[in-house]
Amino acid sequence: MWLVYIIYSKKSNKTYVGSSNNFKRRITQHNGNEVLSTRNKGPWVPLYVEFYPSEKLARHREKELKTSVGRRYLKKVINSIIEAWLGSSVLPARVSGG
Repeated sequence: MWLVYIIYSKKSNKTYVGSSNNFKRRITQHNGNEVLSTRNKGPWVPLYVEFYPSEKLARHREKELKTSVGRRYLKKVINSIIEAWLGSSVLPARVSGG
């Protein structure tokens, strides 16, 4: 089972979109500063996950979410999640990829 995930760092007010077949390992890598694009910006917490039966479908969705249309969709989703989570209307400055 593959998944596409969005993680969020309150410290840096950033999000990251990625895909993996082992989310536990991948989030550990992000929080262990092993991923260049998320290094020293954490701690990272899971914000949103979508499951896919294959790597091909997950990678396609990951790329889709990194387009302008995908970023607009994510901003709506992320805003509602973070607003509920933090109790305020905080929108990450940008959705970054990986």
